[in-house]
Amino acid sequence: MSIPDGYMMDAQGRLVPRENIKPQDLLEDELVRILHAKAGELTQALASFKKEGFSEVAALQELLHEQYQAKIGGAKGNTTLSSYDGHLRVSVCIGESISFGPELQVAKSLLDELFERWTDGANANLKIIVMEAFDVGKEGKLSATKILGLRRHNVSDPEWKRAMDAIQDSIRIDSTKAYLRLHVRETPAQSWQILPLDLAKA
Repeated sequence: MSIPDGYMMDAQGRLVPRENIKPQDLLEDELVRILHAKAGELTQALASFKKEGFSEVAALQELLHEQYQAKIGGAKGNTTLSSYDGHLRVSVCIGESISFGPELQVAKSLLDELFERWTDGANANLKIIVMEAFDVGKEGKLSATKILGLRRHNVSDPEWKRAMDAIQDSIRIDSTKAYLRLHVRETPAQSWQILPLDLAKA
């Protein structure tokens, strides 16, 4: 919808003559539009920088592989590059979105049977940990971190091992997403500080 000269559209979609709008409302509207325009430019610049960053890291990996048969990067494509003086670092991190298949219910049933067979006492704390892992959170989702963390417990019972195998078989990788992170430190002895590219953290 085109807005006629001398008019502005309000929040209800009505056309209002500019002369009838309070000066403070006009100033507020102008400021909001200016800030949004600048933010839009920053968003485009960040998107371009992110794309360029991934491309440049991939190009360096390809170059090193061709020249020296050397590969930089860890498991799942994670890569960390550092400046020679150790003050700057660029990381490409691959994050995975995990869900669980029907095997998870098998694991839960096995663990329920296991706790019925076990006596109380020494295993009470482990039972609490397991029950919390299978507890649905506020968003109605299971905590992948808690469920996968159960596999760290060293329990010799064969039933436990079967349950852990079922958890392993239930893992589904829904999607992967790459992140570009930049860190900086003034001296090699200091801890790395992430370079804030998030408006809230800048």
